[in-house]
Amino acid sequence: MSVSATIRGTVTVEEILTGNIDSMSAANRTVTHNQFNEAENLTGTTTPPVTVVAAFVQALTGGAATIDLNALTGTNGATVSFNGLKVQAFMIKNLGVNTMTLTNAGGNAYPMFGATLNIVLNTGQWALLYGNDDTPDVNSGVADDLTLAGTVSQTCEIIIVAG
Repeated sequence: MSVSATIRGTVTVEEILTGNIDSMSAANRTVTHNQFNEAENLTGTTTPPVTVVAAFVQALTGGAATIDLNALTGTNGATVSFNGLKVQAFMIKNLGVNTMTLTNAGGNAYPMFGATLNIVLNTGQWALLYGNDDTPDVNSGVADDLTLAGTVSQTCEIIIVAG
């Protein structure tokens, strides 16, 4: 299996200047803010590498779910383990009508972005987290779990890429 990933964090904004700008025609009064956009094209041979992907819809049970990074469902139902790998990209979208929280709380918490990850997503909100070679390795039974909390059986879309 070969994996490649394009990971983009893009916010491009056009601002039309108004007021007394005698030196500029109306057609030239647009400023585009795009300097902070990021894009990474990763493969198994890049630094950081990507070699494994899991994309799934996660349902909560009783308002909670544990994402075990060593027991994910991958393409065609295959079991995917990230053991010994670094999470390079993690994207989550709340599909429910209530707030959902992603944390790395619990006994085998994976410190993806530090010891206290806490992302609260309202309805329809999404978050994209990009790691790099400084992201810690997933360690089976020690540091491999992320936790979701919400209401009853709401769902979210998740895609995780590691290498």
